[in-house]
Amino acid sequence: MSAEAAPSIEPRLRARYREEVAPGLMSDLGITNPMAVPRLTKAVVSMGVGVARENIKILDTALEEITKITGQKAVMTRARKSIANFKLREGMPIGARVTLRGANMWFFLDRLLSVALPRVRDFRGISRKGFDGQGNYTLGLKDQMVFPEIDISKVDLSKGMNVTLVTTARRDDHALLLMEKLGFPFTRPNQ
Repeated sequence: MSAEAAPSIEPRLRARYREEVAPGLMSDLGITNPMAVPRLTKAVVSMGVGVARENIKILDTALEEITKITGQKAVMTRARKSIANFKLREGMPIGARVTLRGANMWFFLDRLLSVALPRVRDFRGISRKGFDGQGNYTLGLKDQMVFPEIDISKVDLSKGMNVTLVTTARRDDHALLLMEKLGFPFTRPNQ
């Protein structure tokens, strides 16, 4: 018997990037080398749970929720230094985080764009101000319940989350063009 590899399903957003977005970026930016085209390298999904210092069970539910949303096991983040005003000590668990690469990243972004963002109440587009000056973008969500994987009846506390997209673009305008071509619903420039 020959052992054949299971057919892998290519994420449709990655296929769109390869077939439409990358050639479009090459012509728009005047790039001749296909390896120099801006692309997404990873997505970091993080959830800070400050009230976890009083109730550690909330952190456990945050870990479960991020794992359900992303399809990859979340890790606990700990405080790097003590801050007396926040009653925070070094090493205390304060959040959850997942770093997505490859197919997992593309599947998550596809669900974010096509399912989660349209479920945001009074959604008018995502802000253009989330770029860091080096081609990376951070998007904040106020509620984890926009993802259909979360059972609303089991949610005890509404927790916000950040999605940071790391790109190979060295400039914010190149990263913005990449994300617009991928279908990110940015607000109009004058808003």
